Amino acid sequence: MLVIGVAGTELTTQERDWLQHDAVAGVILFRRNFASRDQVAELSAAIRAAAPRPQLVCVDQEGGRVQRFREGYSALPPLQHFDALYRRDPEAALALAQEHAWLMASEIRASGVDLSFAPVVDLARGNRAIADRAFSDDPQVVAAFTRAYVRGMHSVGMAATLKHFPGHGTVLEDTHFDDAIDPRPLDVLRAEDLVPFVAGIEAGADAVMMAHVAYPAVAPEPAGYSKFWIEHVLRSEMGFRGVVFSDDIGMAAAFSAGGVKSRIDAHLDAGCDVVLVCHPELVEESLRAVEGRALNTAALTGLIGRGALGWDGLLADARYDSAQSRLPPASVA
Repeated sequence: MLVIGVAGTELTTQERDWLQHDAVAGVILFRRNFASRDQVAELSAAIRAAAPRPQLVCVDQEGGRVQRFREGYSALPPLQHFDALYRRDPEAALALAQEHAWLMASEIRASGVDLSFAPVVDLARGNRAIADRAFSDDPQVVAAFTRAYVRGMHSVGMAATLKHFPGHGTVLEDTHFDDAIDPRPLDVLRAEDLVPFVAGIEAGADAVMMAHVAYPAVAPEPAGYSKFWIEHVLRSEMGFRGVVFSDDIGMAAAFSAGGVKSRIDAHLDAGCDVVLVCHPELVEESLRAVEGRALNTAALTGLIGRGALGWDGLLADARYDSAQSRLPPASVA
């Protein structure tokens, strides 16, 4: 029900206590939790050792500016760098995107981390938070890249998470700092932003992360705590049967639901399986907020990696050097 954030590169006594709570199903790591490859592997092992049940250890390792682990890891280009190549050679661009997914997922799993929340399947239409994190502004092009990226992640045994449903790319506002309102009607969203999500679900994506964006022509509340978006559109209409994550409830656009308990209740009541509590200072209150709720931590079991790859095995894989050399540079388009 909750995936929580921790403060540093080692667990504190308080954080070990948090992991004992029945509602805690995983930990999300950030740059603040990273010092080296070995340290991340040790922290991941410590998280699992401290908890009485399996834990999902996850991160945002998209590439470009959203890459939490850097030193000792491949410098992954942002997804939009594939768009220019696609215009010249679609087949080559899709193959490289699949290689990007394989390389990212291989390095993360070799670190003892189960999951990177990827791919971003929003449209590249000017949003401040998304920017070059998206493949393209064309829904059909993003759909093609989505299918390739899901294949690449699955090929190394990592679950794929489509984000941010039903589409965060067209509104200007960054939901980390502001409310975001997209006035378009549902038929336009179906023809545009939802197209990559349909493709990803058909490709077997395992999870979806919701957007803190409101679409008032469709439903009054932001999508992350909208039963209409989660239960009607995503579950019933699109047939998605995987795990639904909220976005971080510490983001400014989540405040519209009220205090911490109100935010958690709103997301869970609307149909989210898991709420992200990325800010450690919100964890204590979040744990109190879920007291008495029915628990479903088993929902995440299918996302937990099966067996450790290990860096030695990865470095010995001839594909590893090839993948690093073939990707476009991270710093140029």
